[in-house]
Amino acid sequence: MIELLTSRYTYVLMFVLLGIGLYMIIASQNLVKKLIGVSLFQTSIFLFFVSMAYVEGGSAPIVPPESNPGELLVASPLPQVIVLTAIVVGIALTAVGLALVIRIYSEYGTLREDTLREVRADE
Repeated sequence: MIELLTSRYTYVLMFVLLGIGLYMIIASQNLVKKLIGVSLFQTSIFLFFVSMAYVEGGSAPIVPPESNPGELLVASPLPQVIVLTAIVVGIALTAVGLALVIRIYSEYGTLREDTLREVRADE
């Protein structure tokens, strides 16, 4: 069992990051901490995609002209491309989220979710 966990350490790290991110989203009342939790959750998904795309003994998907293509073991570049696109979307999501948090703080003077609900209920 320990040998399996040490050989698949990226999956263990992915589940740890996923759990921490999900816990931060659910348990925290602070909006900035929730945004950090979303970022950790996204990072765990990125790690999952990259670790799933790993091919033991694989090479870059460039096929030399003299070899038999059926005998080559190559890694697909598609998951890496998807992860790069998702990283850009994640950065944009974080930037927009931080801009909203700044606007909420300047308007209401707090970042706690429960206090914001009380203030909004009084309006």
